[in-house]
Amino acid sequence: MENLRKVIAKAEEKKMAIGHFNISNLEGFWGVFRAAKDLGLPIIIGVSEGERDFIGPRQVKALIDSIRAEFDYPIFLSADHTFSFERAKEVIDLGYDLIVFDRSELSFEENVAETKKCLAYARSVNPEILIEGELGYIGKSSKMLDDLPAGAALDEKKITTAEEAQKFVQETGVDLFSPAVGNIHGMLKHSANPRLFVERIREIRQAANVPLVLHGGSGIPDEDFVSAIKAGISIIHINTELRIAYRQALIEALQENPEEIAPYKYLKSPTVAVKQATEKRLKLFAGI
Repeated sequence: MENLRKVIAKAEEKKMAIGHFNISNLEGFWGVFRAAKDLGLPIIIGVSEGERDFIGPRQVKALIDSIRAEFDYPIFLSADHTFSFERAKEVIDLGYDLIVFDRSELSFEENVAETKKCLAYARSVNPEILIEGELGYIGKSSKMLDDLPAGAALDEKKITTAEEAQKFVQETGVDLFSPAVGNIHGMLKHSANPRLFVERIREIRQAANVPLVLHGGSGIPDEDFVSAIKAGISIIHINTELRIAYRQALIEALQENPEEIAPYKYLKSPTVAVKQATEKRLKLFAGI
């Protein structure tokens, strides 16, 4: 099976983006994987610090390894939003494919220094492990929001610039780069999410010269996704949309079958809901 670096390069050639979908349980995993497998598309499974603490960092790695062994499928594991070197070291040692090292709340200089440390360690363990760096704060919570995240870079003067991106990538040597370009984590309850600064994405891709990652994909309009992919986005993160689909389907399943106590029966609907939500995004990202 090809490594993630080669899969990303092929996606760039085809002008498509790879879907990065977070999970926190087995039902969510099967929903995402079955959607990808039915469409024959590569997939990245993301687990944040909280999600991998719940599942078990070693256990989710074993799950992904078992799927690779059984299906010989291009499925990859991402340590999403890892906030310290110690937590990064843990998943590097376990052999995750991608470490999303997020020190975007620090100063530029501190962010660069810590990211370089993370990358150096990863290279010493396994050069095939990809390190993603982030610049620009977009909030932290994948949930329904009453207001925009405090301090998020959403103004054209505050979002990541091409010059900043170029300097960050050159100084850190990261494999992937995630900018703040109007995206936020989570979805607004009472209005649409902000629009993306697509031209800025294009400028950053040209200046940084590494594949770009778009976080906070939930709630972004379809046309912005299409434009962002054309401009240089290679990986798109989706989490909140899956959580909403899962929760709503679970509520309905329990309401329709209030006497049911077998989890494998009432959890079928949430699994299908996650699969359907994932399929919709994968088709868009792949231009199907």
